[in-house]
Amino acid sequence: MSHRIDLRFQALAGKKRSALIPFLTAGDPDPAWTVGIMHSLVASGADIIELGVPFSDPAADGPVIQAASERAIVRGVSLSGVLKMVSGFRETDQDTPVVLMGYLNPIERYGHAEFATDAQKSGVDGILMVDCPPEEMVHLRGELDAHGIYPICLVAPTTTADRMSKIARQAKGYIYYVSFKGITGANRLEESSLEKPVNDLRAVCDLPLAVGFGIKGPESAAAVAGVADGVVIGSALIERLAGADSERDACERASDFLAPIREAMDNSSL
Repeated sequence: MSHRIDLRFQALAGKKRSALIPFLTAGDPDPAWTVGIMHSLVASGADIIELGVPFSDPAADGPVIQAASERAIVRGVSLSGVLKMVSGFRETDQDTPVVLMGYLNPIERYGHAEFATDAQKSGVDGILMVDCPPEEMVHLRGELDAHGIYPICLVAPTTTADRMSKIARQAKGYIYYVSFKGITGANRLEESSLEKPVNDLRAVCDLPLAVGFGIKGPESAAAVAGVADGVVIGSALIERLAGADSERDACERASDFLAPIREAMDNSSL
């Protein structure tokens, strides 16, 4: 059976387009709105959705996503609740890949086998855990493979060539390249510095490469799309959604934010 992530990148490559991958914290601004926001993002040009699993100690995330996680936790959002949101999304969208992004602890508490089974049933396509390097994924990896859930791996600017090769052998779907040393939402992205590390990665990995951290809007997204197969944008979207007073307002904010980014990325490839 073909995998949604593979199919999506194959289709984009055929059109010479980069994937637009927005990150959304599940349950923020309101758990009841998450599925609607996901659909709005797809309608506005999202190719893959990274859905953040709220966690109390998100070490890699900056203050914007930390605050979003805290708001979602206060509203009672848990990993099982996130899976229910994915199930709700799948009721009317069977094509858009959904990747859960978060930390290992909630999965450890849920149980490896139980998580993989329920994630597959809900329609999850991949899992990206910031604090789980390949060496620590031995037991969970077997469950993920058995249920068709791709492990999406991170590569950082400090990753050595040997380690890049090791990660490339473990990863499926795509590689997430962290554009600089730091936390999400920081404003230090220099697009001109991406070409060499992306090319170094391509030398050892034939998976698509997505770049995240520090991408704020149309200009930076278009620049990154010129060198990468995917563009991940999160904190800036979370900021735009903050303060929405209804699901309709949140969906409109999501659309107004993402549509110009999609347009800029497409124009950059002409």
